[in-house]
Amino acid sequence: MTEYIAIGAALAIGLSAIGAGLAEKEIGAAAIGAMAEKESLFAKGLILTVIPETLVIFGLVVALLITGL
Repeated sequence: MTEYIAIGAALAIGLSAIGAGLAEKEIGAAAIGAMAEKESLFAKGLILTVIPETLVIFGLVVALLITGL
């Protein structure tokens, strides 16, 4: 039964990391395009690029809850 717990924890982190990577790809491309036209949008682009990383943190929390640590 413990192997299923490990697989579930790995899926929680792995799938959330893939989702965050895909989101960052789209947001990063849009942010670079916006900054090419208006340099003052750098801070907003940076903040919006970092936001999807919270998905990985949530995945880590779920993995820790699954494993019982």
